[in-house]
Amino acid sequence: MSAAPAAPRPASADPADRNLDLLLVAPRARTGWRVVPARILAMCVVELQKLRHDRTELYTRAVQPALWLLIYGETFTRIRAIPTGGIPYLDYLAPGIIAQSAMFIAIFYGIMIIWERDSGILIKLLVTPTPRAALVTGKAFAAGVKSLIQAVVVVVIAALLGVALTWNPLRLLGVAAVVLLGSAFFSCLSMTIAGIVLTRDRLMGIGQAITMPLFFGSNALYPVSVMPGWLRAVSGINPLSYEVDALRGLLIGTPAHLGMDFGVLAIAAALGITAASSLLSRLAR
Repeated sequence: MSAAPAAPRPASADPADRNLDLLLVAPRARTGWRVVPARILAMCVVELQKLRHDRTELYTRAVQPALWLLIYGETFTRIRAIPTGGIPYLDYLAPGIIAQSAMFIAIFYGIMIIWERDSGILIKLLVTPTPRAALVTGKAFAAGVKSLIQAVVVVVIAALLGVALTWNPLRLLGVAAVVLLGSAFFSCLSMTIAGIVLTRDRLMGIGQAITMPLFFGSNALYPVSVMPGWLRAVSGINPLSYEVDALRGLLIGTPAHLGMDFGVLAIAAALGITAASSLLSRLAR
């Protein structure tokens, strides 16, 4: 005669019994759309934990923007060679250098993912149930947080040099959003190139070849009005120009097209995540 099935354990109001229930019955796994944000955040935290072991990257990368502001900015402020609409050139330059320093951090992010491929980490990540878009997005926004730390350094240097920056909390939140979106795009561009060239040496060469054209082909150093026609066309399709335009409008109050700037950066970041995700499996072969 078979035994009757055991009755389900009744829920208890006692906290100790509830903890025992968790040991006997596995908690319900998160499913659907709730999985993706959690895994994006987890990947972002994993990337940022690397800074705890080596912070030299942040210190060394602060040297170049400091030199741009101290030498280039101070010199062109004195000679007044570039028309900036009555704004001191150093004030005009500071948002462009923030965007430049953020781009320089993000544009070589693909080297890290190639290193993860070579060390076997990437294959282990790809066999987890985490969507590839979540992996890429987590890494992209980790690059954005690193760039945001770099941006804070540049803002402090600019403030010490007397640049008239806003300290409005809402505007500063907008600055953070702009830096995150811009860095997300450039890090995804780097990961996309990594998925095409597959080696660190090739990626380093291409990264060095495109960073300065992206920088000089934007409005970071001079207004669009002084550019030749062909360079205006380049600036119009360069996401860095929209990042700089938004940063100038938020930080020093120049006329800006903030709605369009945020829209372009958001679309560029989404396209970058899509492209990098589609090439991630090729990188892991």
